[in-house]
Amino acid sequence: MGLMPPDTTDGKTTSPADGWQTLKRFLPYLWPADDRGLRRRIVVAVLLIIAAKTTMLALPFFYKRAVDAMTMEGSKAVTVALAFVMAYALGRFSGVLFDNLRNIVFERVGQDATRALAEDVFARLHRLSLRFHLSRRTGEVTKVIERGTKSIDVMLYFLLFNVAPTSVELIAVAVIFYVNFGWGLVAATGLAVLAYAYATRAITEWRTALRARMNELDGQAMSRSVDSLLNYETVKYFGAEAREQARYAEATRAYANAAVKSENSLGLLNIAQALIVNLLMAGAMGYTVWGWAQGKLTVGDLVFVNTYLTQLFRPLDMLGMVYRTVRQGLIDMAEMFKLMDTQVEIEDAPGAPALVIRQPSLAFDNVTFGYEPDRTILHGLSFEVPAGSHVAIVGPSGAGKSTIARLIFRFYDPASGRILIDGQDISHVTQASLRAAIGIVPQDSVLFNDTIGYNIGYGRPSESGGASAAEIEEAARAAALMSLIDRLPQRFDTEVGERGLKLSGGEKQRVAIARTLVKNPPILLLDEATSALDTRTEQDILATLHRVAENRTSLSIAHRLSTIADSDRIFVLNEGKLAESGTHTELLRHDGLYAEMWARQQAESDELEQAAE
Repeated sequence: MGLMPPDTTDGKTTSPADGWQTLKRFLPYLWPADDRGLRRRIVVAVLLIIAAKTTMLALPFFYKRAVDAMTMEGSKAVTVALAFVMAYALGRFSGVLFDNLRNIVFERVGQDATRALAEDVFARLHRLSLRFHLSRRTGEVTKVIERGTKSIDVMLYFLLFNVAPTSVELIAVAVIFYVNFGWGLVAATGLAVLAYAYATRAITEWRTALRARMNELDGQAMSRSVDSLLNYETVKYFGAEAREQARYAEATRAYANAAVKSENSLGLLNIAQALIVNLLMAGAMGYTVWGWAQGKLTVGDLVFVNTYLTQLFRPLDMLGMVYRTVRQGLIDMAEMFKLMDTQVEIEDAPGAPALVIRQPSLAFDNVTFGYEPDRTILHGLSFEVPAGSHVAIVGPSGAGKSTIARLIFRFYDPASGRILIDGQDISHVTQASLRAAIGIVPQDSVLFNDTIGYNIGYGRPSESGGASAAEIEEAARAAALMSLIDRLPQRFDTEVGERGLKLSGGEKQRVAIARTLVKNPPILLLDEATSALDTRTEQDILATLHRVAENRTSLSIAHRLSTIADSDRIFVLNEGKLAESGTHTELLRHDGLYAEMWARQQAESDELEQAAE
């Protein structure tokens, strides 16, 4: 048959109980309570299945009667034979008609079930914590979703339109054989079916390990290709094209070798299946010929048995493919359900109210946090950002500055302590209302692979009415982006490329600023928003940020001290603790860590200027 064997993604097999649990979990998608139209389609599809099988079971009778009529003499025999031949032809056409009408009716059911499940998985992934997404490769996650959703339609087809009808047909044929030929032919057919099923299952189970390894290497190759392409610029910076090609080639060669072993092992399965099927065919037809020689059976009986066995062999011949497809589908779906079952680390408290901001103040109250239990980043950190003030947080690398931004957005919850906005503990309000109140301009402003207008308008979701073209243009003007847009032939409809690759660093930052302006939040978070820019671009962006921060509470997380020297207050972190605080002048006068960092950066700046001269 040359088809794929059952799949596993982690080398484990699925027991019948596990497979049934997976199937039960999917059934609500197939029989939605809120859509009676889809339910009616399922009922019609089942009726068409019954009509098709009834028609196909009648065909051998027509064929037998036509052949028996041809062995008789007289003009009446021709008429009878011709009538049964026409009935046989009409029956075959009706079977095809019913099958295709069934497919047409059921297609919407399968597609809607697949769509609903894919949407639920996608929504679940966005609910999972940042910790989950940082620990899982994007390529591997998307591969799990792709396999799970693609397997549903095929698996449903085989379960509903092959396994169930074939089971009914086997029972019906057994009854017909018993009535016409006795227990002998029924027992031989049943024994052959059992032997076929056992051989298929046994050999396929043996092949599972080969498929598991093949799947693992497929994911590894996909992961390496995605990782390399996402880091396209880095590859170019280091001239590492050959290195990346070698790493990818290593993974693809390993996958190819595993695929060859898996596919070659399929030959043994095909041989075993063909042997059992043809032994049954030879025995059954030989028995019919013997009965004809004894005068007990007619020539039509030979055709009768041959037609029934041929009809049975068609679904039986697909048994191996069906078994593998259903097994693979169940395992792929189980992997996708595992994603959905991943515990949501950050959840709204039951009945949590929305955040209500009158005075947009921000405070950390004795906050302790670490990404891992044995690695604490913040140690009892406390500080306050009064409403309407412009405060900065600085410190050496690893002091915990960027961690503060993630905690404010509640990507993580602190181990102890509280984070307050306008006196409200952010863990006690809804995440949606919290994040709606905060705007951020990050160090690396990642843009969607869409237009400039789309990326700016992304700041206001469509469920909130969306941003109008005038509002998008106003935000772009406030972010000093119009000089760029006016030079572009397609203006706001210009595509920015993957991750905004077609724009410069400064242009991407301005788009991010405009996006935040469209959001219009009362609290603004600037997470090293200019550290990746050159000095001239940095000064331009800083001027824009200063305008944006007016009439807002702003918190700047910075590495370059010159960018935050005019802040109302500066907090200096060191090893996750608040080491110093004050204005720029006060901190220099204190002659502590901040003064040391300032002196070092000024010296580095002087050296660069001298080198430039």
